[in-house]
Amino acid sequence: MQVTATALPEVKLVEPRVFGDARGYFLESWNARAFAQAGIDAAFVQDNHSHSHHGVLRGLHYQIAHAQGKLVRVVQGEVFDVVVDLRRSSPTFGQHVALVLSAANRRMLWVPPGFAHGFLVVSEEADFLYKTTEYWHPEHERTLLWKDPALRIAWPLEAPTLAAKDAAGVPLADAETYP
Repeated sequence: MQVTATALPEVKLVEPRVFGDARGYFLESWNARAFAQAGIDAAFVQDNHSHSHHGVLRGLHYQIAHAQGKLVRVVQGEVFDVVVDLRRSSPTFGQHVALVLSAANRRMLWVPPGFAHGFLVVSEEADFLYKTTEYWHPEHERTLLWKDPALRIAWPLEAPTLAAKDAAGVPLADAETYP
């Protein structure tokens, strides 16, 4: 497994070792010992599976209390994945990183607590899996406005399909953030 820091150093790109032959392939999507050795020492409490159609944008979500770390990956299709630093004490506060995650590239992304996360489906459909370090607490869930000009995210689609809560996200200037 290769773990690389992104432009937001705490957000890590994880590229697992893939063992393939004529029958198909095998990879480890989680190994507590190997991830801890790579600097990702997380205890997961929940596994989630999201299936979405082309043009669906989910996010940018975070929990202001019970902040979640997430290990995310795509097992079918392709997404444009975005992470935003919401830690006011961080030198990268308000900055983002955007990567393509797909079933073909088999990349995973570690999103530590303190960051907002979202993705846009760019393939016909996508199955997005993620583990979380905290349970979902709907009363603490917040949504950062996906199209906030202050974030300067170059989304590859101008008019995505949004849930009501995502359309009603707040700009960074008005968002509840972390210390």
